[in-house]
Amino acid sequence: MEKYIALLRGINVGGKNKISMADLKIAFEEIGFLDVRTYINSGNVIFSSDIKDESELIRRSESVIVNTFKLNIPVTVISAKNLSDILKNSPDWWDTDNKEIYDNAIFVIPPTSVEKVFAEVGDAKPEYEKIDNYGNVIFWSASLKEFSKTRWSKIASSSVNNNVTIRNANTTKKLLKLAEE
Repeated sequence: MEKYIALLRGINVGGKNKISMADLKIAFEEIGFLDVRTYINSGNVIFSSDIKDESELIRRSESVIVNTFKLNIPVTVISAKNLSDILKNSPDWWDTDNKEIYDNAIFVIPPTSVEKVFAEVGDAKPEYEKIDNYGNVIFWSASLKEFSKTRWSKIASSSVNNNVTIRNANTTKKLLKLAEE
């Protein structure tokens, strides 16, 4: 049995796409996922499954959200093993515990590719931000003071916005920790 993390995009933000985490947990259990837990209110679900195909896990997750909550929410699923590998290969400058730096992990939602996201958003402005990727995760760090000057802060207004979901470094690490328990 493998541990996975489902990352839902754009729920419970600004009063839109409201989903109760307790109801989401029940919905995931009803489709056969085991050891289901949610973390914070932004759509993070940790679960176990015998299914090894992440695209099938995504399909089932999105289907249960449509059927239960009547919402079309993009989802990506990552195994705990894969997330562990990704975090072990994060850039040295990412997640340094500097409170003046905003560190994010941008999870690309299939079938969109990292290359497509980079092509749409463009090159980082090195004087304000740093960007790199490993696998389907883009690491992005920016100064809180200069945040509005960064290119990648504009991802929310780009055409790939609905094809990514963003978690800060602390949430990303906590999700892995919960999945490994």
